[in-house]
Amino acid sequence: MATISSLGIGTNGLDVRSIVEQLVALEKKPLDKLKLDAAATQTKITTFGQIKSMVSSLQDAVSKLTSVTGWNAVSATSSAKDYVSASAIGGTQPTNFSVEVQSLAQARATASQSLAAGAALGEGTLTFTVDGTAVDIEVGAADTMANIASKINGSAAGVTATILNDGAGERLLLTSKASGLDGAFALTVNDVDGNNADNLGLSRLLFNTTETKAAADAQATINNIPVASSTNTFTNVVSGVTLTVAKQTEVGKPVTITIAPDSSAVKTNIEAFVKAYNDINGVLNEATKYDQATGVGGLLQGDSTTLSLQNALRAAVQSLTSGGTFSRLSDIGISAQRGGNLEIDATKLSKALEQPDALKTLFSSTGTGSAEGIAVRLKSVTTALLATDGFFKRKDDSLNRMLDENAKDQERVNSKVSRIEAQLNRKYSALDTQMASLNALNTYLTQQISQWNKSNS
Repeated sequence: MATISSLGIGTNGLDVRSIVEQLVALEKKPLDKLKLDAAATQTKITTFGQIKSMVSSLQDAVSKLTSVTGWNAVSATSSAKDYVSASAIGGTQPTNFSVEVQSLAQARATASQSLAAGAALGEGTLTFTVDGTAVDIEVGAADTMANIASKINGSAAGVTATILNDGAGERLLLTSKASGLDGAFALTVNDVDGNNADNLGLSRLLFNTTETKAAADAQATINNIPVASSTNTFTNVVSGVTLTVAKQTEVGKPVTITIAPDSSAVKTNIEAFVKAYNDINGVLNEATKYDQATGVGGLLQGDSTTLSLQNALRAAVQSLTSGGTFSRLSDIGISAQRGGNLEIDATKLSKALEQPDALKTLFSSTGTGSAEGIAVRLKSVTTALLATDGFFKRKDDSLNRMLDENAKDQERVNSKVSRIEAQLNRKYSALDTQMASLNALNTYLTQQISQWNKSNS
């Protein structure tokens, strides 16, 4: 019996493959839209992730305009930074003082006597003690100088070991990892031969050892008052100030350190806020735009939640703050342009920076209602947006649910298409079989008629 289990041209010239493919293609049409919808949803997820990151950057920027240290920034300058440099945290009281450096911090360093290169030194234990903490290093009978150095460097002894070949043999160079008196190491040997002080076995590492550098703390005077540090950095010797010494000063020629208010830091923070806001506004404008000439809308055009996000940010930026010299951003030279971006009038902002308290009130006032500062409002908005149950979490959940539903819809369409394809194959296979039977009957009848005609002729 004729079949078309292998799709193609049927027994009777029926192009089953083409017929089935065309009918199946029609059934698959909904998949095209579903795939486009899935791609668009995935792009939205990516875009909202980008916007979320920008909102986080905006939150960081406005946080600096609401923090105490953001408004109490200071600069630390040195009259000779090649000798002494300085930094200071926000809120440090303006002051100046003199610094003289008598000596720099130094790490202890030693060198063993020269011993035969590559030779085993002998079995025993090396004990390093740093600031009261002892670390033992076991040395095997076959260990060479290189083996011992590797064990020291791989330990927590607080010492760096190096091999020096002086032409006559090898020396073990040891250096404290930490400078200053507290970082100095002490080394003792427990030699397997029982004598820890002779020039035999492992004790040779201590015999005739030379101290190439003595441990020393950095010594300085601040306004003629002696101070010391185990490193070349003095932290909080002057409250809020960190000093780093690099050279010994000449006698009678102190370095002057000046701590002063730094309006440039406030300006930088304001500029960073404006940039962070404009970055978000630019992305939102692009995503929600509608081009009348082409009739094409942006990815999020018509998305009410996105428009609400944009409006909330703009409302916070354009809000008024009562109770101070400045009540709006335009008062300090920050104005909204067409499209919502902010632009800074540098001259007007510089003038406003001369009134730091009034500027601080505009941004960081913690008053209620209209007395709340602009940065405080924006921080509240961004905090709500970024919360674990906030705008971005809800939006992400919603879009992912759409993706899940889309995937299920695609699966349903594919299942339906598979069923229909199987039905079509069976249907046209049966049709081809029927046509084959009819053709056979037609042939038989034709032959019978032909023979009957011959017999009656």
